[in-house]
Amino acid sequence: MDATIVAVRVARRPEASRCRGTLCARCAGLREGNCVDRFFKISERGSTVGNEVIGGLTTFLAMAYIIAVNPLMMNIAGMEFDAALTATCFGAAAMTIAMGVIANRPIALASGMGINAIVAFSLCSADALGVDWRVAMGVIFLEGIAILVLVLCGLRKAIMEAIPVNLRRAIGVGIGLFVAFIGLKGGGVIVSNESTYLAMGSLTSPIAIVSLVSIGVAVVLEVMRVKGSLLISIVAATIVGIPLGVTTVPTELHFGLNFATFAAPFQIDPSSQTLAIAQVLVTPALLMFVFSLLMSDFFDTMGTVVAVGDQADFVDKDGNIEDVQPILLVDSTAAAVGGFMGASSITTFVESTAGASAGARTGLSNIVIGALFVVFAFFAPIIGMVSASATCGALVVVGYLMLTGVGEIDWSLPESAFPAFATIMGIPLTYSITNGIGFGFVSYVVVKVAQGKIAEVKPLMWVASLAFLLMFIFG
Repeated sequence: MDATIVAVRVARRPEASRCRGTLCARCAGLREGNCVDRFFKISERGSTVGNEVIGGLTTFLAMAYIIAVNPLMMNIAGMEFDAALTATCFGAAAMTIAMGVIANRPIALASGMGINAIVAFSLCSADALGVDWRVAMGVIFLEGIAILVLVLCGLRKAIMEAIPVNLRRAIGVGIGLFVAFIGLKGGGVIVSNESTYLAMGSLTSPIAIVSLVSIGVAVVLEVMRVKGSLLISIVAATIVGIPLGVTTVPTELHFGLNFATFAAPFQIDPSSQTLAIAQVLVTPALLMFVFSLLMSDFFDTMGTVVAVGDQADFVDKDGNIEDVQPILLVDSTAAAVGGFMGASSITTFVESTAGASAGARTGLSNIVIGALFVVFAFFAPIIGMVSASATCGALVVVGYLMLTGVGEIDWSLPESAFPAFATIMGIPLTYSITNGIGFGFVSYVVVKVAQGKIAEVKPLMWVASLAFLLMFIFG
């Protein structure tokens, strides 16, 4: 009986003897698959290649609005739209793939909302500092280098661990309100008013109609859990905007790349005829922006990583992130790379939670996302049709998604509640992520001192709060 079974088994695999010299296609495929599995630890984390691909597609569809939004922001700052699109896509692709390969976490990166608004409306706007976009990218580049140094020294990780969990969650909520406000303002739903500062715009204007369509489609598809709901809302609103005159149809199509913004910090600033980065180094106001953006970039990642980690199972019950150092290393490098490429600061995206919810657990999903960003870099004329009104719905829904953390804040404790409130309100009302974070830090220390709980404030919180206080006084 046993001899018969052995004979049958040998007969059923005659290819075994033929694979000793060279691998057949089937065996080579298996070996390659196992190699991918081992490298990304797919099976070890309870995932599959199919889950990673689906997760990557889901994350890309959730964050694809940045392909339209960031070039628009950078165009306001003075860049050519095509060049800004190339920088946005290649920057996102490079750093998302780097996160997948180095940190092996399903965390995608792209040009950050909020900081690109600071570049457009605070650094480059004629109503503010009015610097050239190359100088602004020099500010971003230096800020990224500074954060990278702090990561290599272990300081960023230490400060992350020193910040109370409730304050971490409040930062994400405040940014969500800020992003939604930017969308509504750009879409003409909210306008300025001399008496009340803000008011509702004319909802019958073409710009507002397109905005309302984008919001309606985004919300309906989001609650129906349709994958790619934000991207679909942008496409639908863009089409509606054509007969209304809001969408600009390109007169010619060219599907090339424009690398004019690459090495931006080391290009010549036309106004001063000096290197853009040198202009930053000799201007105190710009150095203050380096510090301000550093503080903002320094902490923005924290809430995003915790949110993704909750979905992808690499954050414990106390909010501690497993193997956080490689994540911070890639994120910090991304800020400098964004400045170098002219894409604004590249950072982790909270929309990565969508992919994690869809099953992504490893960096393989990042390879999928990176490849898609490269493909879309060639479609500048089509992406250029997208108006601020068309992206309004995407920004509003992103803001809504980021507000989910408000329920996790302990509002019964003053040392948690008031600093969280100060952070959440400070970010949108001052139009500054940095200011809101600073309000939260300083108020946290003040409340702790008032309660006689000075010993509970960690040393690095004292240092960070003092830095914010000095920024408020001298900024």
